[in-house]
Amino acid sequence: MRDRVRMGDRVAFAALFEEYSRAVYNHAFRLTGDWSLAEEVMSETFLEAWRTREEVEPEGGSLRPWLFGIATNKARNANRGVRRRLAFLAQRLSMGSVRDFADESASRIDDGRELEAVRRAMKALRRPEHEVLALCVWSGLDYVQAAQALGVPVGTVRSRLSRARARLRRLTDEELTADPDRARRGCAAGESTATVTDLTTWKEVR
Repeated sequence: MRDRVRMGDRVAFAALFEEYSRAVYNHAFRLTGDWSLAEEVMSETFLEAWRTREEVEPEGGSLRPWLFGIATNKARNANRGVRRRLAFLAQRLSMGSVRDFADESASRIDDGRELEAVRRAMKALRRPEHEVLALCVWSGLDYVQAAQALGVPVGTVRSRLSRARARLRRLTDEELTADPDRARRGCAAGESTATVTDLTTWKEVR
C-alpha cells in the first residue's frame, strides 16, 4: 500500500480513503467539536495527503498515524480560523445567546450530566493535552503511532497523556461538583457534543 500511494496509484489512494476516512473524520471532530468543520478537516487531510504522498516512508506499518498527523495540523488551523472569525464578529455584533446545535442523541443518554461535564472539561484542556487524548484514547493509536502523528518523542506522548488523563479527571470532577444541575441543563438544551463512545471511553480513562 505504501509504495502504491507514494507512486500516486489512484486505486490505492481510493482504498486508503475508504479505509480511514471515517476514522479521520471522527478524530477531527474530537479536536474541533463541530461536525461541519470536521468534514472540512477530513477533506483537507486527504487533499494534503495526496499532495504530499511522496513523503510517505517506504517502510512501515499502517498509514493511520501519517493521516492523523495531517488531520491534527488541519484541525489546529481550522480552530484558529474559527477563533479569528469569532473575534472579528464580536467587534461588530452584539451577540446574544446562540444555541450550540449538536448530536440530539446525547440528550437521551442516561449519563447526560457526566457527558456535559466531560464536554466542558475537554474545552478547558490545553491543545497538546486535547490532541494526545484524541489520538491515544479515542482514536486508539499507541504511543509510537501518536508520536509519529505529532512529530514528538514517544516519551513526550507518555508524559502528555498522563498529565491529560489526570487533568481531565480533575476538571470533570470540578464541573460535577461546582454546579450539579448545570450539566443536566446543558444536555437538555442540546449543547453536548459528546457521544456514547466518548462516555464509554471516558469511564475507561477514569
